[in-house]
Amino acid sequence: MKKKLNDDCPIARAMAVLGERWSMLILREAMQGRSRFSDFRSELGVAPDILSSRLSALVAAGVFEVVDYQEPGDRRRQRYELTEAGHEASTILVALGQWGRTHLPSDTDSGYRFVETASGKPVRAVLSRRDGRIIEPTEVLLAPRPGETVSQPIPPDAPN
Repeated sequence: MKKKLNDDCPIARAMAVLGERWSMLILREAMQGRSRFSDFRSELGVAPDILSSRLSALVAAGVFEVVDYQEPGDRRRQRYELTEAGHEASTILVALGQWGRTHLPSDTDSGYRFVETASGKPVRAVLSRRDGRIIEPTEVLLAPRPGETVSQPIPPDAPN
């Protein structure tokens, strides 16, 4: 089997699953507790074939699992529940929401806020070292792969 471009890159693999607009919006709706096809469709206004395709891809990637349910007097249906991987993707949504609110402000902000389940208190995405010290985004660099050389960025305080 031929190796696909960037198969070894975790960012590329994540983008292959989550990088499509509808996938992230489906995930956003699931974070609000929506789990039924009809709920996703009515909230997002997405065509049924696109929604079905995206949900299938998210299930195949392990972001959702399909659970059968039946309400009294109704036929058997399916809902989509977030898996552990799906819940862990909330970090991505929090960061995207923060970035969008800061750098792409809108007069018609949605009002969405990420909050801790237990307390209802707001949460935010932060970068931290393994020892727990919080650091700024300007303090982060994507290190090259082992054996790879790349030119290092010039530090902002370097003399001209």
